[in-house]
Amino acid sequence: MDIKNIKSIYFLGIGGIGMSALARYFNAREIRVSGYDKTPTALTEQLQNEGIEVIFEDDINLIPKDVDAVVFTPAIPKDHKGLNFYKDNNYILLKRSEVLGIISKAHYTIAVAGSHGKTTVSSMIAHILAHAGYEMKAFLGGIATNYNSNYIDSTEYHPNTKPLNTGSEKDHVVVIEADEFDRSFHRLHPDMAVITAVDTDHLDIYGTKEAIDEAFIEFTNKISDEGFLVMKQDQSINDRLPVLDKAFYSLHDENADVYCSKYWVVDGGYLFNVSYFGKELKAFRINVGGYHNIENAIAAISIAKELKISDAEIKSALASFKGIKRRFEFLLKSEQYTFIDDYAHHPEEIRVFLESVREIYPDKKITAIFQPHLFTRTQDLAEGFAQSLSIADDVIVLDIYPARELPIEGVTSALISDKLTSPSSSNILKEDLLKTLATRELEVVCTIGAGDIDKLLTPIKELLSK
Repeated sequence: MDIKNIKSIYFLGIGGIGMSALARYFNAREIRVSGYDKTPTALTEQLQNEGIEVIFEDDINLIPKDVDAVVFTPAIPKDHKGLNFYKDNNYILLKRSEVLGIISKAHYTIAVAGSHGKTTVSSMIAHILAHAGYEMKAFLGGIATNYNSNYIDSTEYHPNTKPLNTGSEKDHVVVIEADEFDRSFHRLHPDMAVITAVDTDHLDIYGTKEAIDEAFIEFTNKISDEGFLVMKQDQSINDRLPVLDKAFYSLHDENADVYCSKYWVVDGGYLFNVSYFGKELKAFRINVGGYHNIENAIAAISIAKELKISDAEIKSALASFKGIKRRFEFLLKSEQYTFIDDYAHHPEEIRVFLESVREIYPDKKITAIFQPHLFTRTQDLAEGFAQSLSIADDVIVLDIYPARELPIEGVTSALISDKLTSPSSSNILKEDLLKTLATRELEVVCTIGAGDIDKLLTPIKELLSK
C-alpha cells in the first residue's frame, strides 16, 4: 500500500487506542476516514467531533464501499459481517501493525517497546520533540494529557517547526509505541529504539519466557545498522543484543551508562540528577507521581541527548509534561481523601505503582481496587499479583475482565485474593464496589487495571466527594 494513493480508508475497531491514533493520522492528511466499533465510548465521541464518521452496527448496508483500504484489529471476530464483506470483495485489508510498518519505513522512526512503561516513555520523547518545536508525529498507546490525544502532530502546536537533524535521508520523525502483543513490533523499521523491560507477559501468545526473549531480540535486529538502542539495564536479553550503538539505563544502578544519581520528592513530583556516561547532569524536574517515572524520563533523556537536543530544551519539556491518562493519574485530592488511578495490569507495574504511592503517603491507609485483565494472565501470574497488591493495607479484587478471551475453568479472581497477605482484603463483583467502599475507612484510594474499571472512576470520585 502506498499511503500517497489513499483517498478513503475504513477502520474496523476504530475505537481502540492504537487504531484511533492511526485514524487521526489519516484524518490529518485530509484523507476521508470512517470506521466501526462495537460500542460508543469517550474516544469514539472525540473522533466523531473531529469529523470522523463512526458506526456501531455490524450492518453491510451501513459500511462504505468506496474505500481504498480497510484496517482491522485482531479483536474483530472472524464472523464479523463487515470484515467478511471486504474480504469477499477483495479489498485491501491490513492489520494496524502493517500500517505502522509502512509509516515507519517511510520516516525516521523512534520505536519504544517493553513489557511496561512504553506509553509513558514514548509520550515523553514525543513531548520533548514537540515542546522544542521539532517536526514530529507520534502514535501513542494512551492519551497524553498535554495534547488530550493519542496522536501528536507537532505542526499543530508549532506552525514553524524545525526539522530534526537525524543524519538520515528520511523525512520527519515519527515516534511509535511498539507493541509486542501478537509480535506486532516485528513489522516496524526503527532508526532508534527503546526497550523498557523484558518481563513475562502475553504467555497466551508466546507460551514461554524464552519465546518472549526471542521476540525482543528479533525486534532489536530490526533497528537500522546506523541506529541507536536505549536498553534497560540487567534484562534477560542484554548479552545477546546486536552490534550497534546503545545506552543501558537504570533508576539507580551505577553500572548503567545512564542512571539517576540523586532525587528529591517535590510537590508530588520529583527533582533529580542524571549521570550520563559519567557526566553529572543536574536539576531535571518532572511533575508527575511515581518514582518509576524518573526511570522513564531517563530513557527519554537518553534518546533526546543522542538526537543532540539541548539540556535546556529537555529540562523545559519534562517540567511541562503532564503525564498520561490512567498512568498515576490523580483524580481527587482533598483534606480527607486522595484518589489515584493507574492502568497497571502486570505484577511488576503494580509493585512499582504501589511502592510509589507508599513513598508519597507513608503514614496513610492505602486501599487498592484491582480488576484482573485476561483469564490467561491471571492464571499465569496470580502469585505475583498477590505479592504486589499486598503492599496496600486493604485490597479489593474485582472479577476478571475477559477482553478477547473466553473463561477458563477454575480461573477466577480468587486465585489472587486467596494469596493476599495485606491486613485486609476481599473479593467482590464489580457492581458491588460502591456499596463496599461506603463501608470502608478510606484515605488513599487506588484503582488499578486495564479493563473497564475506568467506568467506575467517576462514581468513585463522586462517592468520595460526598
